[in-house]
Amino acid sequence: MRQAGMTAMSNETRLREDICRFGRSLFERGLTPGSSGNISVKLDDGGWLVTPTNASLGFLDPARLSRLDSQGRPISGDAPTKEVPLHTALYDTRGSARAIVHLHSTHSVALSMLPEIDPRAALPPMTAYYLMKCGATALVPYYRPGDPAVADAIKGLAGKYSSVLLANHGPVVAGDTLEAAVFATEELEETAKLYLLLRGMNPKYLSPEQVTDLVKVFGVTLPEHGHGHGH
Repeated sequence: MRQAGMTAMSNETRLREDICRFGRSLFERGLTPGSSGNISVKLDDGGWLVTPTNASLGFLDPARLSRLDSQGRPISGDAPTKEVPLHTALYDTRGSARAIVHLHSTHSVALSMLPEIDPRAALPPMTAYYLMKCGATALVPYYRPGDPAVADAIKGLAGKYSSVLLANHGPVVAGDTLEAAVFATEELEETAKLYLLLRGMNPKYLSPEQVTDLVKVFGVTLPEHGHGHGH
């Protein structure tokens, strides 16, 4: 038992360092400004680590990350981000999720404000890697940051989406590891950037046949309506 306890502690220590390392990377590349954005990771005991409120992702201290129990109650560290209900809703509905990244990345926020966006597929199938890492991206309406009602909107998606855009706010992306969640969030941001660059130019997207091939070969999971072009 002592060995298992020590292993859990070393895992938690590593995850604390990983959160700070990825947070700094995202911040230094301008993917979430000021004290915006938050990251959480599930722990083996059902609790989780989450970045504190009013903390810049560029200057996180591993020892001061918020530690929550399995009910989402703070047990140590600084006060957690006010977006805890958002993270909780995604964990509750997306069983495979072990980490969640929420940013205020510029191009993803811009995309969320465009009038033509399909809430069931915010982006068309533009690249293979977007589909492989993000699947389809849902768009949920605007809610005040920290509003518990955003949790109901996330729950309404029934766990079908690992990547979600909050209108006028930013992306929230779940992954089966912290690295996967970070990489998917970056892929979403780059794809949003591509969409904005190409808007109005009538670009060629991946065909339904090409999408089906990716689903088959790489095991991409898409909601039943997630691979229509939507535009």
